[in-house]
Formats: sequence, C-alpha cells, structure tokens
Amino acid sequence: MKAVFLCGGVGKRMFPFLEDKLLLKFLGKPLLEHQIERARKVGLSQLVMVVNPQNMEKVEQISKGISGVKIELAVQEKPLGIADALQKAEHLLHEEVMVINPNDVFESSAYTRLIQESKKSSVLSYLLGYEVKEHFPGGYLVVGKGNELKQIVEKPQRGEEPSNLVNILVHLHTDIRKLLECARSVQTTKDDVYECALDSMVREGGKIKVVPYHNFWTAIKYPWHIFPVVRYFLDRSKAGISPSAHISSKATIEGKVVIEDNVRVLENAVVRGPAYIGANSIIGNNALVRDYSHIGADCVVGYSTEVKSSYIGDGCWFHSSYIGDSIIAEGCSFGAGTVLANFRFDARNISVKIENEVVDTGLDKLGAIVGSNSKTGINASIMPGIRIGSNSFVGSHVCLMRDLGPNKMISLEPHYRIVEREIEFDEEKKKELMERLGKL
Repeated sequence: MKAVFLCGGVGKRMFPFLEDKLLLKFLGKPLLEHQIERARKVGLSQLVMVVNPQNMEKVEQISKGISGVKIELAVQEKPLGIADALQKAEHLLHEEVMVINPNDVFESSAYTRLIQESKKSSVLSYLLGYEVKEHFPGGYLVVGKGNELKQIVEKPQRGEEPSNLVNILVHLHTDIRKLLECARSVQTTKDDVYECALDSMVREGGKIKVVPYHNFWTAIKYPWHIFPVVRYFLDRSKAGISPSAHISSKATIEGKVVIEDNVRVLENAVVRGPAYIGANSIIGNNALVRDYSHIGADCVVGYSTEVKSSYIGDGCWFHSSYIGDSIIAEGCSFGAGTVLANFRFDARNISVKIENEVVDTGLDKLGAIVGSNSKTGINASIMPGIRIGSNSFVGSHVCLMRDLGPNKMISLEPHYRIVEREIEFDEEKKKELMERLGKL
C-alpha cells in the first residue's frame, strides 16, 4: 500500500503565515517530518508527496533526512483540489492507496483503525469520521446502516450541518483507479471533485464505509489552531535538558520542560512547563516563560519579558515585553515595553476577520498573530486578535486596533511645541506631603 501526502494546497485562512502549514516547526522539527515518522511507525513505508512548485525543494529536503521510507514526488502546479492532486500522482499509484492531509494532526490509531477495518470487510473505500460538538469549516458525513456512507456535504453553513460527523482526510481506497475514473466524469464549479466522486461511487451502488475515530485530532485551518497542536506535542514529549545547555543556578525550571542544545537560561529567569525552548535560544534575566509556550531556535527572550501560552518562531528577539496567547512567526523583534493584549474587557470570545467573514475563534484569550520579520517599537500595544503581515513595522507608542497588511509601517507622529516654563512649584505643599509620608 502507498500513502499519498497532499502537500500541494494553499492555506487561504492562515494569514499572516505565508509558509505552508506542514512546514511549521514543533519540537524543533517540521510538522511534515513528524507525519512521515508516524506513518513509518505503522508500516507505511512507501510514500508519495504531492507538492507544489513553491514547497517542492523544502519537502524534498525534509524527505531525504528520514530513513526507512521510500518517498516519491509528484508536482501539482495549481491548487485545484484533492482529485487533481491524485491525478498528478496517478502514474505512481496502484490499487490500495491511503490518502492523507498532513496539515491535520492525529494519533497513529487513525491509520491502524482503517487498516484493521479493511481486513474485516471488503468495500471500495474507508473514510475516517470524527464527532464534533461545534461547527467545523469542512466536510460532513451522512451515514446509514452499518456506518455506510450515504453522502458527503462539503462545508455547510453554521446551523445547516447534516450530522455531527466530520470527514477527516485519512482515507483508504482499495481501488484508486475506480475513484479517479469517477473523478474525471464529475461536473462541478467548486474544488470538491474528490468529494463528488465519492458521492458518485455511492449513487452507483459502490460501498464506502465510515470508520469512527475518537482519539486526538485537530485540523490547522486558522492560525489559532496551532495552539492545540503545541499542547499535543508538549503533552506527549519527554522533559529533558540538553547537556550543552547552560542553566544558571539562580534560574527556576519547573514542570515538563524541553530545553534543546546550547540554550542559556540566565539569573532569575523562570521557565514553567509545559514549555519548549529551541536550540541556541537565550532566556534572559527575570524573564518568565510559562503555560504551553513554544519558543523556536535562536531566539532571545530578553530581560523581564513574559511569554505565556504562545508559539514563537525561530530567530525572534524580545525585550521587556508581554506576549500572551500569541502566534509569532520567525524573525520578529519587539521593542521594550511592547504589550500583546490577549483579553477583552467584556470577557467575550475574540473574533478575527478572515477576508469578508468575521470568525469567532472560540477563544476568550488570544493575543496577536504576527507574520515573519515584523517589528515593534518601544511601548507599542497590540489589541487582542490583531494580525500583522510579514515585514511590517508597528512604531513606538502605537496602539494597534486593526489588522496591518504585509510590508506596511504604522507610526504615531506627535507634534511637540516648546514654550517658556510658567509653572511654579508650591514648596509648602511639597513639605506637607513629605510630612504625611513621614508619619506613615
């Protein structure tokens, strides 16, 4: 059996993160590397990566560094959906094929459940189904007797969900040729050819079984979905401090903390786990890193900075800042006094505007979402849920209350005037105050 990793899509909802989701690093490794290793451990050793021209080189580089698997590449020039991706890889596929979205994070049991079910019965395809309690912006499954698929409803509106069972893109097809044949005859104006092909197979009398899955799963659809992925990896990691790390005797390390090579934790710094500190990073004097914070490699969390429940990319620098429940891409730098607010006065959930839609994040705590190589000046303030595009600057003393696009600069330009000093100090009043203080 071959496993196809769909790496050619584009995350339209992930602004200001421009790099593919599967290249996001967790515990020092790209998500794709974690996914390949997980597939290998359950016996999926023949992998096909459907890539796009932009990520092909990086995917190839990651693939070469993993032993025990044979990896082939197929190129999808444009993001035209799952069926198109499979067609681009058709020359590499035969009979049984597992189709996987590597942007979803799930347990190994997702694979084993499908494989075990395929040995018990004989149908055209096996789909993984997951029960949700809230609206999910993806496909929903309608099942009948014996968990046989009746219909896939792609991205219904909130309140119009046909069931509580969503489609996780970990599918096993026993006859990939049959599926691709149906896909070629689909008539649709959307990018749902793959789903329509599955529906067509059912209408023609083919049997597709939905296999329930109850373990951990999260899909990275929006930037804030990075948070549960961080929690997942940290909860399953082993605490440890690299022998090459230097931890001051006056620093405090508490809870499950992973500290990589050449990290320095200076005097009076506190790292309270679960937390991850990437290689070569510095946690400065009086800094506090806590509550599922994930710090990338080559970062400087400078003097008196607090990082709480945040994802920080590689090469970021901070000084005397507060970073709460935020997502910061690589190469960012924050001036002293920068505050990323993460909580509304009314304690309501924080919403983010995605294109023309206002999306409820479901979170009552969410700080800034900052693209790569962006900077703030001293005493800048960013309101909850604000997004800042890559290569943008937020000037000193600015209070940013709206999203800022990429390659932009916003600054506060006060106009000062100089006049003769006419204010006289009341010395008697000063003495009176001093006397009061002396009596306290």
